Amino acid sequence: MDRLLQLEVFSKTAELGSLSKAAEALRMSNAAASRYLSALEERLAVRLIERNTRRLWLTEAGQELLERCGPVLNELAEAEDIVSDRALSPQGVLRVTSSLSFAVIYLAPMLPAFRTRYPKLNLQITTANRYPDFIEAGIDVAIRTREHEPDSNIVVRRIGQMRRVLAAAPSYLASCGRPEQPADLARHNMLVYNLANDPYSLRLRKGNGAQTIRITPTLDSNDGQVIRGAALAGLGILIQPLYIVQSDIAAGRLVPVLMDWELPLLTMNIAYQNRAGLPAKIRVFSDFLVTYIREHSEPGIWMDATK
Repeated sequence: MDRLLQLEVFSKTAELGSLSKAAEALRMSNAAASRYLSALEERLAVRLIERNTRRLWLTEAGQELLERCGPVLNELAEAEDIVSDRALSPQGVLRVTSSLSFAVIYLAPMLPAFRTRYPKLNLQITTANRYPDFIEAGIDVAIRTREHEPDSNIVVRRIGQMRRVLAAAPSYLASCGRPEQPADLARHNMLVYNLANDPYSLRLRKGNGAQTIRITPTLDSNDGQVIRGAALAGLGILIQPLYIVQSDIAAGRLVPVLMDWELPLLTMNIAYQNRAGLPAKIRVFSDFLVTYIREHSEPGIWMDATK
């Protein structure tokens, strides 16, 4: 029995936490995957994976084997990718995660043109505002709003910095008035994205002056689309990246306030695992996304989108 395939089944099972998912990823039956895993354990005379009806986990021996064979399998896969036609025509599945707002505004509209260019490459997009672990979640590419990754094995490619804006529906401003100074925000209904850095302190700058305002949110949420929906309904003043509400502002559904004051810019990055040879599917996706953002964003949203 193929020793390399045995290791691939074992490694993929450990990565995905499921033998059936590993079989699907490797395009084989569950029975075949089970035979390969059993043959590996028999050949090594040691139990590598313990499992019950609800979950599976690595034994100590399994963990040690994964640490040693994982890099070898990755390097082999990358070598095959480089010397095969995948370098010119990427194929397979690319797993991407981003916020719901970014996926709706940028990723989904980009896909038809991307698929026309790379018809053999399928995408799996998972929307999440928190940052899942690359290996545990099986992620290839993450779109993230932080400048640095705590894991040195993660490469960050900067897309650019974007403006944030304070805005409210005309009905709210007609009822509650328009803030004229940052301090006025303390008496307004504030709609806050609670995963932002220090979400309840607003740091605003105007020329050489700066103010920090503490706010108590009428609504806070971990999703920008919830915040946007509440603002459109007239609940209060939101704080959001401009790209999320640009179309609403252009259509008059939302009105910016305190436009002479600037909020800190938000950095958007593409993140992926550090590898000796960057897989072609990650490279072409990253290049295509950066170009798409530069060519399809309204002026003023991005301050320094990557050239």
